Amino acid sequence: MCGIVGYIGTRQEAAPLLLEGLTRLEHRGYDSAGVAVMSARGVRVAKRAGRVRDLQDALPKRFAGKAGIGHTRWATHGPATDANAHPHADTKGDVAVVHNGIIDNAAALRAELVDAGVTLASDTDTEVIAHLVGRSEADTLEGKVAEALARLDGTYGLAVLHADFPDRLVVARNGSPLIVGVGDKEMHVASDLAALVRYTTTVAHLEDGEIATITAAGFTTYRADLTHTSRTAAHIDVDLAAYDVDSRDGHMLREMHEQPAAAERVLRGRLVERFGTAHLGGLNMDVRETRAIQRVKILGCGSAYYVGQMGASLIEELARIPADAEAASEFRYRDPVIEPDTLYVAVSQSGETIDTLLAVQEIRRKGGRVIGLVNVVGSAIAREVDGGVYLHAGPEVAVASTKALTTMFLGFSLLALQLGRVRYLSVADGKRMVAGLQALPEQIEQVLALSDELVEVAEQLAAAQSLFFVGRVRGFPVAREGAQKFKEITYRHAEAYQTSELKHGPLALISPAVPTVAVVPHDELTDRNVGALHEIAARGGPLVVVTHAEVDLGDVPCRRIDVPRSERELDPILLTLPLQLLAFHAATHLGLDVDKPRNLAKSVTVE
Repeated sequence: MCGIVGYIGTRQEAAPLLLEGLTRLEHRGYDSAGVAVMSARGVRVAKRAGRVRDLQDALPKRFAGKAGIGHTRWATHGPATDANAHPHADTKGDVAVVHNGIIDNAAALRAELVDAGVTLASDTDTEVIAHLVGRSEADTLEGKVAEALARLDGTYGLAVLHADFPDRLVVARNGSPLIVGVGDKEMHVASDLAALVRYTTTVAHLEDGEIATITAAGFTTYRADLTHTSRTAAHIDVDLAAYDVDSRDGHMLREMHEQPAAAERVLRGRLVERFGTAHLGGLNMDVRETRAIQRVKILGCGSAYYVGQMGASLIEELARIPADAEAASEFRYRDPVIEPDTLYVAVSQSGETIDTLLAVQEIRRKGGRVIGLVNVVGSAIAREVDGGVYLHAGPEVAVASTKALTTMFLGFSLLALQLGRVRYLSVADGKRMVAGLQALPEQIEQVLALSDELVEVAEQLAAAQSLFFVGRVRGFPVAREGAQKFKEITYRHAEAYQTSELKHGPLALISPAVPTVAVVPHDELTDRNVGALHEIAARGGPLVVVTHAEVDLGDVPCRRIDVPRSERELDPILLTLPLQLLAFHAATHLGLDVDKPRNLAKSVTVE
């Protein structure tokens, strides 16, 4: 849940490139930053708790070197302090290491090092790697790193500098992403494409268990036993402007307003009007295999989990296949039964979410079929699954997901439509869904146009310390996602419930100090939803209702937000958009950093 950058070359100083790379990784979430360079006098390290700009201000004036590594840390072992910031060094100061992931046996290794007379300078698990590399008697840096890795249990993406080997970096991956970027007489390393794309679009993704030697002339990859692998670099097509770190209005606001275009991209070329179906060739399933599916299990974390619940509802309604969503972080720990006739779907914006990746690996170990809905080409989950759907949202920088969530929903809509038409969904209903999907980009634009009207409502919600978000059936995952957004960026307590569950406990908390945001679509449950609104109002609870113009709320006192109606199966995404806007405006009113909320990271790469 942090960022790695590395550079080695013959033309440029490393430190400015490392600092810029770290700035481009700030969206991942962090609480300290540091860099190390290979100088004429050996390895030099500078690190600080706080932001990259704090590190830059504290950097020595003379910090020269044409090879270096950098890191933004999200605290796991030990608080955010200068001592706990990466890079970490060995006792002599010859070795510097940056590391993403968690070393599970760090406590035992720390105790072993202390018994051997080593004085530890930090609380971290990463420091043990630096000491293990420094104490290795192997003749090569690759050998020293391989010996150290053999002692580790856990996950890592790491980069190592050593004063005795000034012409190289050695990097390794196991469960945490690491990308090598190829330049002209220079090489780059990063945990995220955002740090690389300004300098190169020729990259190689390391696989789990691989080690790589990086020199100015190129890179060589190895297995753990140092036998060679044949990893090669390939060109990737990216929109460089999408990675701009100088977004004047902030990334979240920009990304919300990019949702109509993102919706058009994910739908483009995938709808077949004549037959009322979708075409997802990346699933790698023929018609017979598709018809054999008896159940669908969706796995995701956070917003991906909640949109997975929306997707499960779509699949059940359109394809009449039992479907449900589960938190990927819990899935493998309950020793799940993997069924051969179940289609498993892994959902992740980054394609690197460690909990979801481990769930995918558990399914594959047990012989299950798993597909992915991911946004990043070449990501770990994309490479691990049997097939999938790329979301084409474009880079999403803000921690709180908006446009990626919308394209996830549309990805599930396409999947449900294709599954349904292979099974029991009629041509007429298929064409109805195709028309609904084609209309969505314009309807999304209409909802986003409500933004200025929602500022006052959002400011009123921001004044509360606790809120409820409620919805039923299709509306419940919308409520869960709304609560997630609100708590993520406003730091207010926001809790989601099924509207029908209010009287089974939560109604006791309703008061004038606790607002409720209710999701009330025009559907078969409208009357029951409106009845629940009366129950809340009768107890003095302030109400904000996200609904359709056709819904008659009677005399319920509330602030009403009307969104366009789509096909009933597609309504959830349009009902979700005002909740994004409410959270954004509330957080902005509170003066908070909307793009980088505290304690959170964009790409969660540790368990």
